[in-house]
Amino acid sequence: MKDITLSVPDNEYSFFIKVVKQFDFVQIKEKKKRKTAKQEFLDGLKEAVEEVNQIKAGKLKGRPFQELLDEL
Repeated sequence: MKDITLSVPDNEYSFFIKVVKQFDFVQIKEKKKRKTAKQEFLDGLKEAVEEVNQIKAGKLKGRPFQELLDEL
């Protein structure tokens, strides 16, 4: 069996997969894209903001700043 690597625009991906799946002899191996350092940073920042909002709303308990400093 031969392997082929293709790049498909995001907006055409679902259509392309539907077409390719019609061929019973084709096996699809999807690769997950690795997150860039920038994306990992933004994801972490988003998570931190959500956590702060939950603390402000009283859904989570925060830690005193001095306790955080003592940990360092």
